[in-house]
Amino acid sequence: MALNYAEVWAPDLLETLMDGCYTSPFITNNVKWLSAKTFHFTQMSTSGYKAHSRNGGWNKGTYVQEDVPFTVTHDRDIQFLVDKADVDETNQTASIKNISKVFHETQQVPEIDAYFFSKVATEAQKLDGYHSSTAKATYTKDNVFSKLKGYIAAGKLKRHKSKGALIMYVAPFIMDLLELSTEFQRKIEQTQISESGLGIETRITDIDGVSIIEVLEDDRFYDKFDFTDGFKPVASTSHPINVLLASLKAVKTVPKIASIYYFAPGSHTEGDGWLYQDRSLSDTFIFPNGKDNKIDSIYVDVDTATYTAPEEDEEST
Repeated sequence: MALNYAEVWAPDLLETLMDGCYTSPFITNNVKWLSAKTFHFTQMSTSGYKAHSRNGGWNKGTYVQEDVPFTVTHDRDIQFLVDKADVDETNQTASIKNISKVFHETQQVPEIDAYFFSKVATEAQKLDGYHSSTAKATYTKDNVFSKLKGYIAAGKLKRHKSKGALIMYVAPFIMDLLELSTEFQRKIEQTQISESGLGIETRITDIDGVSIIEVLEDDRFYDKFDFTDGFKPVASTSHPINVLLASLKAVKTVPKIASIYYFAPGSHTEGDGWLYQDRSLSDTFIFPNGKDNKIDSIYVDVDTATYTAPEEDEEST
């Protein structure tokens, strides 16, 4: 009989996800599904007031409402067969539970972040006034504070800042420079992102009420990835991200399917051992505002340099 592994060890898996994910504040399950791969978002805008006439009559206004389907496309799966002999000869360390834990810590959780950062960065780069490219060397302790303030003030991001919804992710060198800045007076603390004692530990501070979070794992912090086998930046194409801003009100990671199955030996035909199967269908969406149906909730600044693959990667290709 096949057991749903996620139901058996759900608390452990949830803790793993929350402990390792920088972008966990953006993950939501509050979605109304329309069909197998889509959910809908209602966009509405209205005209404003007009001058009142005391001779009677009312000005006519207009409204536009549109139901827009959003399709989830990031569909991933993997399976592992753990031979009986491997479990016995490793004193249970090669168990399904251990393999699942390592897989989620080293592959699934980092990929959630990588997909989020690259998706937001790619969309921001399509918008006038919501992206920039800055050589890493041009950041200094004397200008880093003013640069970050400038990004927060870009476009209509102030609207999201006033609602306390903006989060800024920065590369480690940015946080290092902030600590040295004479203009920046806030305390930088080593703490956790999430609530209830769960969350990835990193340096966090704030500017004008905007949370600043350091992304220590720089392999997740690029504007483009190849998701063919795991996730990797694309040589000569992907840019390291210096700074990325997103609003909690308008940017969401939406899980559609999270299926994990465990099959005991003899209940499948893949081999003499335990079989683990894992599928994840999700996506990250940036929603337009409700005023003019335009995207104004994200910003990205990337390095001018592109990713260079390590020699071992180049040799393998």
